[in-house]
Amino acid sequence: MGQKVNPISNRLGYIRGWDSNWFGGKNYADNIVEDNKIRKYLNIRLAKANISRIIIERTVKLITVTINTARPGIIIGKGGKEVDKLKEELKKITSDKEVQVNILEVKRPELDALIVGNTIARQIEGRIAYRRAIKNAISSTLRMGALGIKVQAAGRLNGVEMARTETYKEGRTPLHTFRANIDFANVEANTKVGKIGIKIWIFKGEVYGRPDLSPDVNKKIQQKKTTRRKKRN
Repeated sequence: MGQKVNPISNRLGYIRGWDSNWFGGKNYADNIVEDNKIRKYLNIRLAKANISRIIIERTVKLITVTINTARPGIIIGKGGKEVDKLKEELKKITSDKEVQVNILEVKRPELDALIVGNTIARQIEGRIAYRRAIKNAISSTLRMGALGIKVQAAGRLNGVEMARTETYKEGRTPLHTFRANIDFANVEANTKVGKIGIKIWIFKGEVYGRPDLSPDVNKKIQQKKTTRRKKRN
């Protein structure tokens, strides 16, 4: 199962939270479409900012958009002018709802699968040999403390006529272990001979309890699990 399912969605509710946090009610479908529009717009508008993750939270009157990026200076601009522009642009997408934009810096971009995938894709588009780009990414990721990384490239590699798939792996990536903190990304590189798909799995270690919850809440969840196991036995 771990080999077939997306590693991020497979761990939702265990060690990872959702990227959209809100209660939809009657407007559930409209909110999903609106979230998708916000993410598409930000990824195109801030393509050079190395965006890792966009988290959207909603209340009745306010939409909070948290952008995790490796280059926060590009988004903020001089004196925060770019953030104010971004708020106004997002208001038009969300039909004049109040929008708050938070920016968080990704301090170790070498451990983020989406950023690593984008750097490999940009290098391949810049006519750098795909093996060299992948091996450089693997070495830099392991140097920053990752326990394992797997990179898969598929397509007309080096411009050959028949498409093929190549996999490069260092360390371990336990996809079947739910507590294994595995970051995953699927990126495309647009070359003259066609698209090259790049998949990245990065194993950062094992997590006990959900990191987005407080220690007290994690203790209560753990106690409930142990009591359930005892009742079954």
